[in-house]
Amino acid sequence: MQKKPNVLLLFSDQFRWDGINAIGNKVMVTPNLDSLCNEGTAFTRAYSPSPVCVPARMSMLYGQYPYNTGLCDNSTNFTPKQKNIMQVLSANEYYCHGIGKMHFVSDPNGLNGFCSRERQEELSSNYVDDEYLQYIKAKGYNKVFDINGQRSEMYYIPQISQLPAEDHPTNWVGDRTTDFIKGYDKEQPFFLMSSFIHPHPPFSPPTPWNKLYRVPFVDDPFVPEDSEELLVHVNRVQNRYKYRDNGIDNNLIKTMRAYYYSCISFVDYQIGRIIESLKEKGILDDTIIIFTSDHGELLGDYNCVGKRCMLDSSAKIPFIIRYPSLVNRNSICKMPISLIDILPSLLDVLDIPVGILQLDGKSIFELIKGNVNRKYIYSQLSNGQTGLYMLATENEKLIYSAADDKLLYFDNRVNERESKNLVNTQPYASEVSKIKGELVKVLKANVQGAVEGNEFKKYPLKFVSDNKNDGLIYQDQIWCRKEESKLPEGYNVIFP
Repeated sequence: MQKKPNVLLLFSDQFRWDGINAIGNKVMVTPNLDSLCNEGTAFTRAYSPSPVCVPARMSMLYGQYPYNTGLCDNSTNFTPKQKNIMQVLSANEYYCHGIGKMHFVSDPNGLNGFCSRERQEELSSNYVDDEYLQYIKAKGYNKVFDINGQRSEMYYIPQISQLPAEDHPTNWVGDRTTDFIKGYDKEQPFFLMSSFIHPHPPFSPPTPWNKLYRVPFVDDPFVPEDSEELLVHVNRVQNRYKYRDNGIDNNLIKTMRAYYYSCISFVDYQIGRIIESLKEKGILDDTIIIFTSDHGELLGDYNCVGKRCMLDSSAKIPFIIRYPSLVNRNSICKMPISLIDILPSLLDVLDIPVGILQLDGKSIFELIKGNVNRKYIYSQLSNGQTGLYMLATENEKLIYSAADDKLLYFDNRVNERESKNLVNTQPYASEVSKIKGELVKVLKANVQGAVEGNEFKKYPLKFVSDNKNDGLIYQDQIWCRKEESKLPEGYNVIFP
């Protein structure tokens, strides 16, 4: 009996869909991701089920949209309703190992379905001495507090890592992944999820990687004339709490982009090392390789930073599959897909029955063959008065923001990039009405309180006050209270 293929899920946090040279961003230096594209299929219409870390990851692992997982923001209140990818595969002869950031909120330090884990969490000071922290301590870095970069006011300020390249968090994931592959000697196939924190901010590549992109030659952010009209409430809130609401410094934005790109290239370098270890082991073509991310990053587009947005810069993600026996080489696919499709795709190709699992996703392999149909994919952030919802097809996208009762409609056959809201443009009235009707159906069936009758509710929502520190105090208290303990007596962190 032929052994089932191994599965390698390469995951990179906050990685824009267009952060790969082979996809069309010629500024990028990503030779190993380019090779994956050349040897597999790149999906250029892949979207996050929720453009923020925790709900996107849980939707991926459980194969469900946020309205079914019950998690539509970065809440710690999450109770799984069914088995996840690891639990299903480990029950079907797979050895499941996790490396790096997983962002489990119900049990941060537990296995959560993995047979074994090597932990490296983004907010490591909140976690119980994970494996990366143990490594850092053993190397003698006792005076490095911000191992993933300085947050708070520095959260979106480009910075050089306090750690050298060989001990950087990104390199550690590369080391642990290559070591796992080289040393794997079990008869059963493996499911290996290797998850990089970068390019999630702070954008803190190690030297000399920070010099890979020179600021004058980095591309400008995408800021169309109608940028202000394309923003919704959450964009303004996010710009405020990330300290980017007091005007735009284009040189700073371009420096952010340069350092963000450097973080991506350092991840790309690790992926090259990982692919090489599969070759050396002789199992490259016997391994299903998936590369993707939880969401993107605005990175100055529309004069905004961060995620939590349904515009492509934030909601659209890279998605590459390499597996020669099932997907074409050097292929670009515009079919709309989502992270929720990973679980059903693996069940399909590994011939594992769905059983009692309730899945919202589809098998990507069956979609490619045309054996199943899909009208649209869906994304959701938050709920009720602050809910943000999206439907996307191969060419169209509709966004609804409940906070300001705003509709945005885009058609990439008219504008390749999302530069103009076509919702009130007469030639598209029927298209808008049709996709709006589909969104209303989804919301009425699944999202309580999002719509009333056949029209969207109005939710007038304003900032609590005009104090520029609104929304920042709580964030700072989280990070700074731990830093305060490192200061000499009599030096206390000051809060308004």
